[in-house]
Amino acid sequence: MPNNPVGFCGLSSKPADYGAASIVVLPIPFDKTSTWMKGADKGPAAIIEASRYLEYYDIETESEVLNKGIFTAQPIRAASSEILIKKTDSAVSRYLEDNKFVVALGGEHSVSIGVIQSYVKQYKDLSILHLDAHADSRDSYEGSRYNHACVIARAREYTKNIVSVGIRSMDVSERSTMDRKRMFFAHEIYDSETWIPKAVRLLSDNVYVTIDVDVFDPGIMPSTGTPEPGGLGWYQVMKLLRAVSKAKQIVGFDVVELCPSNAKASNFLAAKLVYTLLSYIFADKPHNR
Repeated sequence: MPNNPVGFCGLSSKPADYGAASIVVLPIPFDKTSTWMKGADKGPAAIIEASRYLEYYDIETESEVLNKGIFTAQPIRAASSEILIKKTDSAVSRYLEDNKFVVALGGEHSVSIGVIQSYVKQYKDLSILHLDAHADSRDSYEGSRYNHACVIARAREYTKNIVSVGIRSMDVSERSTMDRKRMFFAHEIYDSETWIPKAVRLLSDNVYVTIDVDVFDPGIMPSTGTPEPGGLGWYQVMKLLRAVSKAKQIVGFDVVELCPSNAKASNFLAAKLVYTLLSYIFADKPHNR
């Protein structure tokens, strides 16, 4: 991205705009460990570009979260996962010290590790809401502990309070570390909403949300590197997120694994997801860190 680009929602992202912004959108275009289709490094730019075409009035919350100020930071790039984690931790920690609400845009799912690392230092009681098609809890995959298939295993080193939703693919080796009561498999929840309050109750007061877009059914989200049939619908995901935002304090979130294609609707879905979740968070419980 060029210096002083047009950022999320088409807003100016000049350095002078940073101070007045409540929200920082942080692009992390990293795609070193993806194991099938490549291209997630193009995801952040695609989301930001699609966000220019959003309607900024949110009907459900009767608000325009755009007015809180959204600053789009320069992308974080790195040659390896280890370097990326250090750079991301440093950047996000600085934004949190400045009382900004951070939205990280991936990139493959491993980009979440550095973000989560910075949040657990800020919030000692942090829990994680993990929306995904995959368990992502292998200790190591293809020789790396920082593979996108290992993000939840790394997150468990910081907090055991992780609630996973929409899972429909996992390796047998992941069963031994699974907390069954915190795992909401897609085949168990697809035709019911009674699970939502159960999931919300398991979370602590401060919640970080990590959203792999393959949690959605590939019928509405085909543009992802590892699609899985049987995913969740838009309103299932949004009802969960609204319930969490009303009952808890969502302190940050990421949206990852968009692998842009000619299906521009996927890019727009991801941008709408970011904007709608921000609308929930700031309408239900205005950010007051």
